[in-house]
This record gives sequence, C-alpha cells and structure tokens, in this order.
Amino acid sequence: MQTEIEIPTGGQGLYEFTRDVQDWIAGRGSRTGLLTLFVRHTSCSLLIQENADPDVQSDLLAYFRRLVPPGNDPSMRYLTHVLEGPDDMPAHIKAAILPVSLSIPVADGAAVLGTWQGIYLFEHRDRPHRRKVALHLA
Repeated sequence: MQTEIEIPTGGQGLYEFTRDVQDWIAGRGSRTGLLTLFVRHTSCSLLIQENADPDVQSDLLAYFRRLVPPGNDPSMRYLTHVLEGPDDMPAHIKAAILPVSLSIPVADGAAVLGTWQGIYLFEHRDRPHRRKVALHLA
C-alpha cells in the first residue's frame, strides 16, 4: 500500500506530520509491517525527533545553521552551485548529511514510536515549499 503526503513549509524549520502518518496507517486496518517514508526532494530531510519540547527543534535548527551556514557566509566561498540563492547549496549539504528516508515498524495499525517521538520534515530552504513524502506500508 502506498500514498503520498504533501507538507507545506514556511521556510527553514521542522514540520511535524506524525498525525498524518498515523491516520493513514489506521485507515489500513490493524496491520503489522514496516512503513517506509521517502521525501521526494533534494533540499529537505526526514527525522524522528522529540515532539514534547519545542526547544529541541529550535536547537536543531540553530545547530545545522551553524554547521552549514548560508552560501553568502565567507566560510562558504568555496561553493560553485550558487545560482539558486545562498540557501540552496547549504540545503543540499544538509540533506546529504541527514536522512531522506525512514523505516518505522507498524503494529496493530499504528506506527511504533516512543512516547516523545514525532515524525518531522526538516525544511532546509528559506522560502515556502510544498514537499511530497511517499509512504509505503508492507
């Protein structure tokens, strides 16, 4: 079984879509299996991360901004792919470091996640996008 979820983003940040995933799985009945998620873009990532304290998302965003600064930062002057703006190549670098797919066990019609775990799209670009995530349950 497959579907695709579209996630609107408003710029760099983490966008939780756990409920969308859980609702889709629940609609398949009391299945047990493995859910694969795959983001169909090269400048964002997928993460399973804490969803209780928003400071976790803020700190992750700040860390990756520091790790991979914008293309117009002097430390990034070695970049050659600059035609799409100062956020584009750094977004590709972050997506190369972070996962673009996730595998999550499913039992009794629900994703097997920890109490504080949520599923996030990590947007690496500055401007809004409509990101597509493919879900496959087997």
